[in-house]
Amino acid sequence: MTATVSYEFFPPRSVDASFRLWNAVTALKHTDPAFVSVTYGAGGTTRQLTHEAVEAITAHTGLKVAAHLTCVDATREESLEIAHRYADAGVSHIVALRGDPPKGSQGFLPHPQGFDSSVDLVRALADTGRFEITVGAYPDPHPEAGSGDADVEWLKRKVDAGATRAITQFFFEADTFFRFRDRCVKAGIEAEILPGILPIQSWKGAHAFASRCGAHIPEKLVHGFETAERDGRTELYATAVCTQLCDHLLQGGASHLHFYTLNDPHMTRDVVHALGLAPETALEKVA
Repeated sequence: MTATVSYEFFPPRSVDASFRLWNAVTALKHTDPAFVSVTYGAGGTTRQLTHEAVEAITAHTGLKVAAHLTCVDATREESLEIAHRYADAGVSHIVALRGDPPKGSQGFLPHPQGFDSSVDLVRALADTGRFEITVGAYPDPHPEAGSGDADVEWLKRKVDAGATRAITQFFFEADTFFRFRDRCVKAGIEAEILPGILPIQSWKGAHAFASRCGAHIPEKLVHGFETAERDGRTELYATAVCTQLCDHLLQGGASHLHFYTLNDPHMTRDVVHALGLAPETALEKVA
Protein backbone atom coordinates (compact mmCIF):
# COMPACT_ATOMS: atom_id res chain seq x y z
CA MET A 1 0.00 0.00 0.00
CA THR A 2 1.34 3.45 -0.94
CA ALA A 3 2.18 5.67 2.00
CA THR A 4 0.17 8.86 2.53
CA VAL A 5 1.28 12.40 3.30
CA SER A 6 -0.03 15.47 5.11
CA TYR A 7 1.16 19.05 5.45
CA GLU A 8 1.29 21.74 8.11
CA PHE A 9 0.80 25.42 7.28
CA PHE A 10 0.72 28.52 9.46
CA PRO A 11 -1.83 31.36 9.21
CA PRO A 12 -0.79 34.57 7.40
CA ARG A 13 -0.32 37.92 9.15
CA SER A 14 -0.18 40.11 6.02
CA VAL A 15 -1.52 40.29 2.49
CA ASP A 16 1.79 39.02 1.06
CA ALA A 17 1.76 36.15 3.56
CA SER A 18 -1.79 35.29 2.49
CA PHE A 19 -0.64 34.88 -1.10
CA ARG A 20 2.30 32.77 0.05
CA LEU A 21 -0.01 30.48 2.04
CA TRP A 22 -2.44 30.11 -0.83
CA ASN A 23 0.34 29.35 -3.30
CA ALA A 24 1.68 26.68 -0.94
CA VAL A 25 -1.74 25.09 -0.48
CA THR A 26 -2.39 25.14 -4.23
CA ALA A 27 0.99 23.63 -5.09
CA LEU A 28 0.68 20.79 -2.58
CA LYS A 29 -3.02 20.10 -3.08
CA HIS A 30 -2.20 18.18 -6.27
CA THR A 31 -0.09 15.67 -4.32
CA ASP A 32 -3.35 14.36 -2.81
CA PRO A 33 -2.62 14.78 0.95
CA ALA A 34 -4.65 12.84 3.48
CA PHE A 35 -5.13 16.13 5.35
CA VAL A 36 -3.50 19.50 5.99
CA SER A 37 -3.25 21.36 9.29
CA VAL A 38 -3.08 25.02 10.28
CA THR A 39 -1.13 26.07 13.38
CA TYR A 40 -1.89 28.33 16.32
CA GLY A 41 0.65 31.04 17.16
CA ALA A 42 2.53 31.12 20.47
CA GLY A 43 0.21 32.29 23.23
CA GLY A 44 -2.81 31.87 20.97
CA THR A 45 -1.80 34.99 19.07
CA THR A 46 -3.19 33.82 15.71
CA ARG A 47 -6.47 32.41 16.97
CA GLN A 48 -8.72 34.36 14.58
CA LEU A 49 -6.24 34.13 11.70
CA THR A 50 -6.07 30.37 12.16
CA HIS A 51 -9.84 30.10 12.09
CA GLU A 52 -10.06 32.19 8.93
CA ALA A 53 -7.34 30.18 7.18
CA VAL A 54 -8.96 26.87 8.15
CA GLU A 55 -12.36 27.98 6.88
CA ALA A 56 -10.92 29.33 3.61
CA ILE A 57 -8.95 26.16 2.83
CA THR A 58 -11.95 24.00 3.73
CA ALA A 59 -14.36 26.01 1.60
CA HIS A 60 -12.22 26.49 -1.50
CA THR A 61 -9.99 23.42 -1.90
CA GLY A 62 -11.93 20.36 -0.85
CA LEU A 63 -8.99 19.32 1.33
CA LYS A 64 -9.55 17.77 4.73
CA VAL A 65 -8.28 20.36 7.20
CA ALA A 66 -7.16 19.86 10.79
CA ALA A 67 -7.26 22.95 13.00
CA HIS A 68 -4.74 23.39 15.80
CA LEU A 69 -6.20 24.26 19.19
CA THR A 70 -4.19 25.04 22.33
CA CYS A 71 -4.78 25.59 26.04
CA VAL A 72 -2.98 28.95 26.15
CA ASP A 73 -4.71 32.15 27.28
CA ALA A 74 -8.28 30.91 26.98
CA THR A 75 -11.00 29.64 29.29
CA ARG A 76 -12.44 26.16 28.86
CA GLU A 77 -15.62 27.75 27.55
CA GLU A 78 -13.72 29.84 24.97
CA SER A 79 -11.67 26.86 23.76
CA LEU A 80 -14.71 24.64 23.33
CA GLU A 81 -16.62 27.45 21.61
CA ILE A 82 -13.81 27.69 19.05
CA ALA A 83 -13.89 23.92 18.58
CA HIS A 84 -17.65 23.91 17.99
CA ARG A 85 -17.27 26.76 15.48
CA TYR A 86 -14.86 24.54 13.57
CA ALA A 87 -17.29 21.64 13.65
CA ASP A 88 -20.12 23.89 12.43
CA ALA A 89 -17.87 24.95 9.54
CA GLY A 90 -17.32 21.32 8.55
CA VAL A 91 -13.97 20.83 10.30
CA SER A 92 -14.03 17.69 12.43
CA HIS A 93 -10.29 17.15 12.92
CA ILE A 94 -8.51 18.97 15.77
CA VAL A 95 -4.80 18.95 16.56
CA ALA A 96 -4.98 19.42 20.34
CA LEU A 97 -1.84 20.84 21.95
CA ARG A 98 -0.86 22.47 25.21
CA GLY A 99 0.69 25.27 23.16
CA ASP A 100 3.70 27.52 23.50
CA PRO A 101 3.52 30.30 26.10
CA PRO A 102 3.65 33.93 24.94
CA LYS A 103 7.10 35.22 24.07
CA GLY A 104 8.94 36.60 27.07
CA SER A 105 7.03 34.49 29.60
CA GLN A 106 8.72 32.08 31.96
CA GLY A 107 6.77 29.05 30.84
CA PHE A 108 3.28 27.64 30.44
CA LEU A 109 0.79 28.98 32.98
CA PRO A 110 -2.77 27.65 32.68
CA HIS A 111 -5.58 30.18 32.45
CA PRO A 112 -7.44 30.24 35.82
CA GLN A 113 -10.60 29.00 34.08
CA GLY A 114 -8.76 27.13 31.33
CA PHE A 115 -7.44 23.65 30.67
CA ASP A 116 -4.50 22.61 32.82
CA SER A 117 -2.91 20.48 30.11
CA SER A 118 -3.34 18.96 26.67
CA VAL A 119 -4.73 15.83 28.36
CA ASP A 120 -7.63 17.85 29.77
CA LEU A 121 -8.23 19.50 26.40
CA VAL A 122 -8.26 16.14 24.61
CA ARG A 123 -10.70 14.69 27.11
CA ALA A 124 -13.09 17.62 26.75
CA LEU A 125 -12.96 17.45 22.93
CA ALA A 126 -13.52 13.70 23.01
CA ASP A 127 -16.54 14.15 25.27
CA THR A 128 -18.24 16.27 22.59
CA GLY A 129 -18.20 13.32 20.18
CA ARG A 130 -17.63 15.72 17.28
CA PHE A 131 -13.92 15.39 16.59
CA GLU A 132 -11.09 13.25 15.34
CA ILE A 133 -8.23 14.26 17.68
CA THR A 134 -4.52 14.37 16.91
CA VAL A 135 -1.88 15.24 19.50
CA GLY A 136 1.83 16.00 19.58
CA ALA A 137 4.61 13.57 20.48
CA TYR A 138 8.33 13.97 21.19
CA PRO A 139 10.78 11.33 19.93
CA ASP A 140 13.61 13.37 21.47
CA PRO A 141 12.95 14.37 25.09
CA HIS A 142 10.84 17.50 25.45
CA PRO A 143 12.84 20.30 27.17
CA GLU A 144 10.44 20.15 30.12
CA ALA A 145 10.47 16.34 30.39
CA GLY A 146 12.72 14.54 32.78
CA SER A 147 13.35 11.67 30.34
CA GLY A 148 12.18 9.99 27.15
CA ASP A 149 9.98 7.76 29.28
CA ALA A 150 8.12 10.82 30.54
CA ASP A 151 7.24 11.76 26.96
CA VAL A 152 5.90 8.27 26.26
CA GLU A 153 3.88 8.28 29.49
CA TRP A 154 2.42 11.68 28.64
CA LEU A 155 1.48 10.53 25.14
CA LYS A 156 -0.27 7.48 26.60
CA ARG A 157 -2.33 9.75 28.86
CA LYS A 158 -3.43 11.77 25.83
CA VAL A 159 -4.35 8.64 23.87
CA ASP A 160 -6.24 7.23 26.84
CA ALA A 161 -8.11 10.56 27.05
CA GLY A 162 -9.36 10.16 23.49
CA ALA A 163 -6.64 11.05 20.97
CA THR A 164 -6.75 8.96 17.80
CA ARG A 165 -3.24 9.66 16.50
CA ALA A 166 -0.04 11.59 17.25
CA ILE A 167 2.33 13.64 15.11
CA THR A 168 5.91 13.84 16.30
CA GLN A 169 8.14 16.85 16.61
CA PHE A 170 10.71 16.85 13.83
CA PHE A 171 13.92 14.84 14.12
CA PHE A 172 16.98 14.31 11.94
CA GLU A 173 17.56 10.54 12.07
CA ALA A 174 15.10 7.75 11.30
CA ASP A 175 16.36 5.66 14.22
CA THR A 176 15.16 8.41 16.58
CA PHE A 177 11.61 7.79 15.39
CA PHE A 178 11.94 4.00 15.41
CA ARG A 179 13.23 3.93 18.99
CA PHE A 180 10.36 6.17 20.09
CA ARG A 181 7.82 4.05 18.22
CA ASP A 182 9.15 0.90 19.91
CA ARG A 183 8.87 2.51 23.35
CA CYS A 184 5.29 3.51 22.59
CA VAL A 185 4.36 -0.02 21.54
CA LYS A 186 5.94 -1.37 24.72
CA ALA A 187 3.88 1.11 26.74
CA GLY A 188 0.68 -0.17 25.14
CA ILE A 189 0.02 2.83 22.90
CA GLU A 190 -2.01 1.61 19.92
CA ALA A 191 -2.74 4.98 18.29
CA GLU A 192 -1.06 5.75 14.98
CA ILE A 193 2.14 7.78 15.32
CA LEU A 194 3.04 9.94 12.32
CA PRO A 195 6.65 11.08 11.88
CA GLY A 196 6.93 14.87 11.57
CA ILE A 197 9.35 15.94 8.82
CA LEU A 198 11.04 19.33 8.53
CA PRO A 199 12.47 20.06 5.07
CA ILE A 200 15.46 22.24 5.96
CA GLN A 201 14.98 25.43 3.98
CA SER A 202 17.28 27.37 6.34
CA TRP A 203 19.93 25.45 8.24
CA LYS A 204 20.48 28.35 10.64
CA GLY A 205 16.78 28.49 11.43
CA ALA A 206 16.39 24.72 11.73
CA HIS A 207 19.45 24.47 13.99
CA ALA A 208 18.10 27.18 16.30
CA PHE A 209 14.63 25.63 16.38
CA ALA A 210 16.07 22.18 17.12
CA SER A 211 18.10 23.60 20.01
CA ARG A 212 14.98 25.18 21.52
CA CYS A 213 12.75 22.11 21.24
CA GLY A 214 15.35 19.51 22.27
CA ALA A 215 15.80 17.75 18.91
CA HIS A 216 19.18 16.00 18.66
CA ILE A 217 21.44 17.52 16.00
CA PRO A 218 23.86 14.96 14.48
CA GLU A 219 27.40 16.21 13.95
CA LYS A 220 27.44 14.77 10.43
CA LEU A 221 24.53 17.05 9.55
CA VAL A 222 26.36 20.09 10.91
CA HIS A 223 29.43 19.26 8.81
CA GLY A 224 27.29 18.43 5.79
CA PHE A 225 25.59 21.82 5.80
CA GLU A 226 28.88 23.62 6.40
CA THR A 227 30.29 21.94 3.29
CA ALA A 228 27.12 22.52 1.26
CA GLU A 229 27.05 26.22 2.15
CA ARG A 230 30.69 26.59 1.18
CA ASP A 231 30.01 24.91 -2.17
CA GLY A 232 26.76 26.77 -2.85
CA ARG A 233 24.71 23.56 -2.84
CA THR A 234 22.63 24.01 0.31
CA GLU A 235 19.22 23.43 -1.29
CA LEU A 236 20.41 20.35 -3.16
CA TYR A 237 21.95 18.90 0.00
CA ALA A 238 18.88 19.70 2.12
CA THR A 239 16.58 18.04 -0.41
CA ALA A 240 18.77 14.93 -0.49
CA VAL A 241 18.89 14.78 3.33
CA CYS A 242 15.12 15.06 3.63
CA THR A 243 14.48 12.51 0.87
CA GLN A 244 16.88 10.01 2.45
CA LEU A 245 15.31 10.46 5.90
CA CYS A 246 11.83 9.88 4.49
CA ASP A 247 12.98 6.84 2.51
CA HIS A 248 14.49 5.29 5.65
CA LEU A 249 11.22 5.90 7.50
CA LEU A 250 9.18 4.26 4.77
CA GLN A 251 11.58 1.31 4.57
CA GLY A 252 11.21 0.95 8.35
CA GLY A 253 7.44 0.66 8.17
CA ALA A 254 6.15 4.23 8.39
CA SER A 255 2.95 4.50 6.34
CA HIS A 256 2.45 8.27 6.56
CA LEU A 257 4.72 11.34 6.51
CA HIS A 258 3.69 14.73 7.93
CA PHE A 259 5.64 17.70 6.53
CA TYR A 260 6.21 21.01 8.30
CA THR A 261 6.15 23.18 5.17
CA LEU A 262 6.66 26.65 6.71
CA ASN A 263 4.36 27.76 3.87
CA ASP A 264 7.04 27.04 1.27
CA PRO A 265 5.96 24.11 -0.90
CA HIS A 266 8.97 23.63 -3.16
CA MET A 267 11.27 21.31 -1.22
CA THR A 268 8.36 19.37 0.25
CA ARG A 269 6.88 18.85 -3.21
CA ASP A 270 10.26 17.75 -4.62
CA VAL A 271 10.71 15.21 -1.82
CA VAL A 272 7.19 13.81 -2.17
CA HIS A 273 7.69 13.37 -5.91
CA ALA A 274 11.14 11.82 -5.46
CA LEU A 275 9.59 9.25 -3.13
CA GLY A 276 6.84 8.46 -5.62
CA LEU A 277 4.08 9.44 -3.18
CA ALA A 278 2.22 11.87 -5.47
CA PRO A 279 -0.12 11.06 -8.37
CA GLU A 280 1.65 11.03 -11.73
CA THR A 281 -0.38 14.03 -12.89
CA ALA A 282 0.63 16.19 -9.91
CA LEU A 283 3.98 17.41 -11.20
CA GLU A 284 2.66 18.64 -14.55
CA LYS A 285 -0.17 20.51 -12.80
CA VAL A 286 2.19 22.61 -10.69
CA ALA A 287 5.15 22.90 -13.07
